Amino acid sequence: MTKIGIIGGSGLDNPDILEQAQDRIVTTPWGAPSGPLKFGTIAGVDVVLLGRHGREHTIPPTQVNYRANIQALKDAGCSHILATTAVGSLREDIGRGDLVILDQFIDFTKQRAMSFHEAFAPHHPVHTAMAEPFDRALRSLLIEVCNHNGYRVHPTGTVVTIEGPRFSTRAESRMFRAWGADVINMSVATEAALANEAGIPYAAVAMSTDYDCWKTDEEPVSWDAILEVFNSNAKKVTTLLIQTIPRVAP
Repeated sequence: MTKIGIIGGSGLDNPDILEQAQDRIVTTPWGAPSGPLKFGTIAGVDVVLLGRHGREHTIPPTQVNYRANIQALKDAGCSHILATTAVGSLREDIGRGDLVILDQFIDFTKQRAMSFHEAFAPHHPVHTAMAEPFDRALRSLLIEVCNHNGYRVHPTGTVVTIEGPRFSTRAESRMFRAWGADVINMSVATEAALANEAGIPYAAVAMSTDYDCWKTDEEPVSWDAILEVFNSNAKKVTTLLIQTIPRVAP
């Protein structure tokens, strides 16, 4: 049975897109997730919505309990996870408001729990394959819907996830570009790694909101600028989710 977990990122922490919505407060062996789970339906498909940073966006990136978030969605019976995220562009051709369907990540975080396995059972180490951290079938559906709607979309993209909440220095931003990263954010690598470890197909749609700070002919990124771009384009992302979810195969 298909049940889609949605993790809403900055600007989409609490979108009003579910029918017959009901909140449930849950807990997990890893503690509480970022807030209540919102259960409902989209086009007849069961959906569970969770705001990554809390409904009022009060939880900084490093303090998000990513293990609890993924565990809560798994315990709720989610068969797939779709995530949204605001990102900074590290490429000239990824403009503000563009959507990027991520296919790779670089993890540059330093303080996070990146695994559910704090110990291995005797002779049973767990090392999750991560060659393709974003589910290919979900990505194809997202790209298909973007193209159908005429959205400016980049069908692949490598995201580098930094610790935050500070933004990059210019030297870091240039380094990430040299590494081959296309966009930058503070959350997705952690989520993708844990979702893969939990055995849940995961895909993320990223909206470019700024050019980080590598582009010296523009003002460095600011939080107000991010929100302005994301809020003015949020309808694209919610439409993308609403139209993709009924296409997800059981």
